[in-house]
Amino acid sequence: MHPNFSLSAGGENEEFFVTLQRQTNNIDMISKAQQKLIRSLELKKYRQREGLFVAEGPKVVGDLLDAGFEAQEIFRDDLQHVSFLQHPQGVLGVFKIPAMTFTAPKASSLALALDGIQDPGNLGTIIRIADWFGIGTIYCSPDTADAWAPKVVQATMGSIARVHIFYTDLEKLLDEAIAKDISVYGTLLDGENIYEQELSEGGIIVMGNEGNGISAPLRERITRRLLIPDFHEGPTADSLNVAIATAITCSEFRRRRIS
Repeated sequence: MHPNFSLSAGGENEEFFVTLQRQTNNIDMISKAQQKLIRSLELKKYRQREGLFVAEGPKVVGDLLDAGFEAQEIFRDDLQHVSFLQHPQGVLGVFKIPAMTFTAPKASSLALALDGIQDPGNLGTIIRIADWFGIGTIYCSPDTADAWAPKVVQATMGSIARVHIFYTDLEKLLDEAIAKDISVYGTLLDGENIYEQELSEGGIIVMGNEGNGISAPLRERITRRLLIPDFHEGPTADSLNVAIATAITCSEFRRRRIS
């Protein structure tokens, strides 16, 4: 644990690495066995078996350390042999996947539910969006991409350190939420204009698969159907990217709090 770690040095500044050296005693050259382990963590089955994930770059590694994530190894050298990035960013950390206690939805807070999101970049961006808008919990269907995959972790730009992510049965989750009078929102083509609807302070926002949208069993459980309208006269795009739609939806919910 590194509770006193700070990113005040910022970016690629050498002071960052001096601070990192003081805070961690395990910056080493990478052995062949370690190279093999790191490369194996690209695959979900090995991440699950080892309970580890990889993060790269001062920003992401620093945010994870600040948040109390436990680093098994941190490296600065020989990164070209193990980095998952086209251009290594100067530091690579192997972290333990945290064991988090499941948090049930609450009527007083906003959460996201992701139904079959497949693209790592989309998932990472959605985690980053949740962090930006102060949404601390994301529930994912079992077929959603793994949040601890290297591409997802990098796309979060460190936000994965601050957002709790749970993989669970979304049908059961939504049934339990509805039983507690928690609003379940979803963006659908047959929904009502989001800019004209009353939005509660809390609830669950369901976002669907990139190609198929929200699955039929979850659509049946949406209690508040929303539409993000287009403003183009004539032919326009068929749909929005799911991460963009998530950002627009979250922004509108939060705008209501300050208007």
